Amino acid sequence: MTRKQFIESVGATCKNWTWSWSFINEKDRFVIFGAWDRHTEGQKALIFSEDWQFNTRKKQSGYQQSRDHISLVESQGFRLMTFPMKYSDERKGKDGTGPAKIEGFTPALTQKSLTKIGNGWYASDASDLIRLAEEVSHPERYSEGAKLSIIINAFERNAAARKACIEHFGAKCAACTFDFSERYGPIGEGFIHVHHVVPIGTIGTEYEIDPIADLIPVCPNCHAMIHQVDPPLTILQLQGLLCGQK
Repeated sequence: MTRKQFIESVGATCKNWTWSWSFINEKDRFVIFGAWDRHTEGQKALIFSEDWQFNTRKKQSGYQQSRDHISLVESQGFRLMTFPMKYSDERKGKDGTGPAKIEGFTPALTQKSLTKIGNGWYASDASDLIRLAEEVSHPERYSEGAKLSIIINAFERNAAARKACIEHFGAKCAACTFDFSERYGPIGEGFIHVHHVVPIGTIGTEYEIDPIADLIPVCPNCHAMIHQVDPPLTILQLQGLLCGQK
């Protein structure tokens, strides 16, 4: 079954089958977005972003149609449905830019709720549970030199790398500046989470990490909010939310 056949089988259509990102069933009042696999590791999957309006300075043909579909969900009571899509880098150039390509998809719709965070719109399940960005310390190997580095696997965080990160930045949240020792006294001395700038779930079996460039200290609250969406928020994006920017 092709994507077009699947979309038509549920009574939906679009303006152009080549460049459309989203689809609509006006009779049953729902719109459909594909959810890329690379954007679905968090509680909420990114389905539309203002950053997607242009691709290598060329305006994306399907952008306005998808923005209109988002508006139907936000203000007209349309339901949001998604289906899983597998992302391919086949059309990307050496610089990492280029149009997205669907390597495959699952022909099954799931109803989602829509949430706007910053300049992105996310699809999530109403039953989503809060998942804390817990830290696990299982030292494996750490070396010192011109560049501090550590080899970790996808399920490990090394205590030495964490220590190097905190020694450089301090035990204060990089997003909200909260300091546990200032608030709680000696019991909070040195307490802080360390966030992986490169999401740990996306790296391979082994990954060489720079504790200064790849790690950043954040409080548990900010850490949890960073991972409320996928891809995770950047520190700057979270600071924008803290300042009330939209």
